[in-house]
Amino acid sequence: MTTPLDRSTVWPYERGELGEFYYARYSSPTVAEAEQALGELDGGRALLFPSGSAAITSVVLALLEPGQTVALAEDAYYGTSVLLRLLGRWGLRFVEFDQTGPAPQDADLVWLETPSNPLLSFPDIATFTGGDALVVVDSTAATPVLLRPLEHGTDLAVHSVTKYLGGHSDVLLGAVVCRRDEHYERLLEFRGRSGIVAAPDAAWLLLRSLPTLELRVHRQSETALELAKRLSTHSAVERVNYPGLGDEAAARYLRGGFGGLLSFEVSGNAEAARRVETSTRVIANATSLGGVKSVLETRYRWEGDRIPESLVRLSVGLEDVDALWDDLEGALAR
Repeated sequence: MTTPLDRSTVWPYERGELGEFYYARYSSPTVAEAEQALGELDGGRALLFPSGSAAITSVVLALLEPGQTVALAEDAYYGTSVLLRLLGRWGLRFVEFDQTGPAPQDADLVWLETPSNPLLSFPDIATFTGGDALVVVDSTAATPVLLRPLEHGTDLAVHSVTKYLGGHSDVLLGAVVCRRDEHYERLLEFRGRSGIVAAPDAAWLLLRSLPTLELRVHRQSETALELAKRLSTHSAVERVNYPGLGDEAAARYLRGGFGGLLSFEVSGNAEAARRVETSTRVIANATSLGGVKSVLETRYRWEGDRIPESLVRLSVGLEDVDALWDDLEGALAR
């Protein structure tokens, strides 16, 4: 009933020949089983990496050449832009663009996020596929439960498995899911040669989490939608960002809910938002997202002027919706 955890780093040759597993830097049984399960969920061939950032790095270094250009959604997870800027010293170019409009014409790779973190914009995926540029979708917040990007013609889907796929705030892991065998093979070779390989313990935790993924995502989506509606009418809230509040592109692509991530702007300044994040009792004041425990934080501390200073990001967990609302309402009053 439970997948064995194999921590071996080497396996014997089979009559003097390499077997399916021989050295853990290339593959191992627990990692391979988790990749198979995730690939089936997302409709492609999956590879695991030790973090979401490691997955992003591997995509760029394995599939692009110096001098090529990444067009990045301007409100995507800020760590992606920081990472791409660091890779500029190796000759990578990147530009940012509004993913609700067209991508730059000279892009070799278009990087979308569905929805973006933390402003929750959503692209019309079909307008980016079919051209010469590779199309990558960071689908961390949607998960394969709500969106399978490869079915819409994208080349790759990327996940920070640490978030909803892991789901319990106890595993650091990333994934790339490939539509084409050639991309899979290049990433597999790069991973093995570079040593950017996932550990079996993390893969085992992913296998533990996947059976409850659909239940968790649907529950979190239902709660997040209800909280977004209530927040949108609160006098101390200026704006709510959530795909379920009338985003036509999100409604066209997402199936079964709009996810458990939302953000809102508190009336006032950064200090007002800070008072909110430090006043909750049920919701933890912490970073990250996607776990069974609700967390919130102001993002200005990390992202600076690229977002409003009064923005609070909320990752909805599995708590009762009214308990969460009472906590938010009390924090906003204080």
